[in-house]
Amino acid sequence: MSMAGRLPEPYGQGSGANLADILERVLDKGIVIAGDIRINLLDIELLTIKLRLIVASVDKAKEMGIDWWEDDPALSSGARRKELARENAELRERLAQLEPGRERREDRREERREERREDRREDRREEEAP
Repeated sequence: MSMAGRLPEPYGQGSGANLADILERVLDKGIVIAGDIRINLLDIELLTIKLRLIVASVDKAKEMGIDWWEDDPALSSGARRKELARENAELRERLAQLEPGRERREDRREERREERREDRREDRREEEAP
């Protein structure tokens, strides 16, 4: 028997499938790869690594209920803004607890600023009057 008779046909010839077709099928349907790695020494388990890999398109992942990247501040600007807003609210609440009269003082300061603005407006009106 000759060597050519025993070798498999080169990939892509005769099968009609190419890398793009395979990638499209995998992303459309999704594929799960799972495995465990265990390291034992004298029947004592030293290390176990459980691997779970899902390869799918974003749309397929969302269909499966996988959307963790949307809430991860490192990956999503919307999540980052939510995280910063939540953190800001927490800090304001803690500050209000530490300084109980702070809000009233700020309100009084704002009232005084507004009074000064109004006084300046009146002064300008008086200067402009004949």
